Order: sequence, then C-alpha cells, then structure tokens
Amino acid sequence: MFSIRSLTRSVPRTLSRSIATSAARPLQRSAFFQPTWKLMSRPSYAPFSTSRPRFEAAGQVDVELAAKFQEELALETESGETEELPESVKYFLDNGPFEIIDKAGEEEVVLTRKFGDENIRVSFTIADLQNINPEEDFADSALQEELEMDQSRSNKDASPEENIDEQPLEPGYLARVDVTIEKPGKGAMHVDAVARDGLIQIENVSYFSKAELATAETPDKEWERQSLYAGPPFGNLDEELQTLIERYLDERGIDTALASFVPDYIDFKEQREYVRWLGNLKGFVGNN
Repeated sequence: MFSIRSLTRSVPRTLSRSIATSAARPLQRSAFFQPTWKLMSRPSYAPFSTSRPRFEAAGQVDVELAAKFQEELALETESGETEELPESVKYFLDNGPFEIIDKAGEEEVVLTRKFGDENIRVSFTIADLQNINPEEDFADSALQEELEMDQSRSNKDASPEENIDEQPLEPGYLARVDVTIEKPGKGAMHVDAVARDGLIQIENVSYFSKAELATAETPDKEWERQSLYAGPPFGNLDEELQTLIERYLDERGIDTALASFVPDYIDFKEQREYVRWLGNLKGFVGNN
C-alpha cells in the first residue's frame, strides 16, 4: 500500500516539476524559423586606400609635338623674312603720311594721320587673308590662266624687247579697309571700302554726329550705330558725286599707294603672327 501511495503521490509532483521546468526553459528555435535578415551574411566592402593618385610627369606625345613645332618654326624663320619689312612696305611707311599702330598678337592694324584739323584713322585686319573664299580663289586662278594664255598669244606677235618688259597680271585678294575722318565739333565720316589690285573701291559712306559711333569700340556703341541710317550703296550715287568723293579721299591718302600697301602688310603681319603662334605653343607644350 505504501509503495502504491508513494507512487501516486510522486507522479503529480514529478509531472508538475517537469511542466514547471519546461516553462522556465526558453524555447529553442531551429534555423528553419530564423528571420531572413539574420541568415544573410554581412556585406563586405572594398578596402579604403589612403594613397595619393599618381600623376604623369608629361604626356607621351609632348616631346614629339614640341619637336614638330620647332621644326615648323625653323622652316618659317630660316629666311629671316618675318623680321625684315618688304621693300614696298618700308617705302610706304618711310615716305607716306601715316603712322602705324601694330600690336603683337592682335589681328587689327591701324594707320593714323592729321590732315588740317581732321583726324584720319584707317584700319584693316589680317583675318581677311584667312577668310578668302575658295570659289573666288578658283575664279582668280581661272582668270589668271586665261590672262596668261592671252599674254602668250600676244607675245608671239611682239618683239623680244616688248616681251621682256611685260609681266603677267596677278589678281590679288580683297582686303577690307575702314576709314574714319573726324572733325572737331562736326562728328565723323565713315567709309567702308576694299583694297584690291592697287585700287580703293568704296562700298558705303556714312555720317555720324557722334564721332565715337564711327569706330563703335563697345557693344553699346555698336548697338546704337546699327539703328542709324548708313546711307545708300556707293554705286547708287550720281557718278559725278562718286568721283568727287573718291578725289576727296585721295587727297587724304586713301589712294592707290594705300591700296597696294594694305595687302602687302597683311601678308607680312600674318606670317609674323604665325611664327609667334608656333613659338608660343612650342614653349607651352615643351618642358624647357
């Protein structure tokens, strides 16, 4: 009896102790029920480098390019023509009435002079040499060939002495010339013209009550100038009036001598600026 009672008493205590122990022990979760974010591996990052980037001392083409600039520079300067004025240019500057303003590195060239109480300014640019129209150049070449053929035919009928004196004509390029004539208290007269083949060809004549508008050196002045009446095309004027204006300009040195000087000086200055350009870029690219 004791053993049976002891068994019946011990069973409830054992069962209750087992239940209590199970309740106190935390429930272990299997990996199958683990949250997804715990199963993911921690992200890996590339190691951060504190070393400085390496810069190349020079490009691979620098030396070769600098040498090519030097080669071109030597070819352009070996004759020494970039420093010596052509005889025609030197004669005009030494014997003409104009003073020249030519700043290194700039395209525009300015001639100035006094004529009585007038201040005369003539300007032109070497950009005209770079803006030659290929079609016009082709037309000039065709004209030159035709002139040479005509010259050859005429030479057959001429005496040897006449053939020595005659030279084939060489059509030149067109160079724009801006002329401004100022009078104290009277504003300015502005002339748009071109120099070609030893002649000054007038395109337009304008008058400005404000002398500074004739040159229009600022955007504001240029804007104000564009709104003013510029006059009719020169070719539409009465022929006698055209002749008198041409004589008026001729007296002030806007003549055939100037028309021959402008293209010659453009050639000289463009060559000199090209040599300066080569030297500047050679010095920039090279290490020395």
